[in-house]
Amino acid sequence: MKLRTTISLFSIIALISCNTPKPKDVSIYIAGDSTAQGYDTTRTVMRGWAQMLPKFLDEHVTVVNKAKAGRSTKSFIAEDRWQGIIDSIKPDDYVIIQFGHNDASSKPERHASYPDYKNNLLKMISEAQAKQANPILATSIVMRTFNGRSLVDDRLLGYPAIMRQLADSLNIPLIDTYVKTRDMIIMMGDEPSKELYMWIPAGVDSIRPNGSQDDTHLQTPGAMAVAEIVAKEIKKQNLKNIADHVVIR
Repeated sequence: MKLRTTISLFSIIALISCNTPKPKDVSIYIAGDSTAQGYDTTRTVMRGWAQMLPKFLDEHVTVVNKAKAGRSTKSFIAEDRWQGIIDSIKPDDYVIIQFGHNDASSKPERHASYPDYKNNLLKMISEAQAKQANPILATSIVMRTFNGRSLVDDRLLGYPAIMRQLADSLNIPLIDTYVKTRDMIIMMGDEPSKELYMWIPAGVDSIRPNGSQDDTHLQTPGAMAVAEIVAKEIKKQNLKNIADHVVIR
């Protein structure tokens, strides 16, 4: 009787195992600029947040980081970097689209007017959806600019607002990195928040041997903090096929 019960129990367990769907392997592509791109860890202490994102995801999610320094929606498309993502992306994959810093630039090869910025984002969204992939819009990270005790960042102008409005009107997931990093920096304050950005003395970084006081680009603590913000938003918004694979330690 005991043997029969044991066999029946094993049969039930085997049946449940057979009927349990296996996790779907998914890729998250990153279309963005220098704040997200990956850096050579042997040459610089600078890090992009997407470089750190895999630390918050399990083995079923692969981050394909195509972000590149100096790129705006305009230049990312013009250089066929966006086309490279579209050529590779598969149904059910995701693409996080984060631009704004360089769209606001006065350099003609980078600058995108508000209407052009919106149209470029619409192109990316529609082409990703045509491949049955899932676009996620992300506002740019805040530029750490203090005036006394107040954080003042007007260099991103209306680009974060356009990103929010577009996500809302199209019912597309939005990660409001700008607001969340702004709040984080405000709570930390001027001096403590420098450790997140490229505020480094001379002799620390081979690319910037004289040191830097950079309020835009991140060191490891900053990149980790932003990556965690992104991962938590994926979890909070319960995004299909990836939310269950977020790992927050």
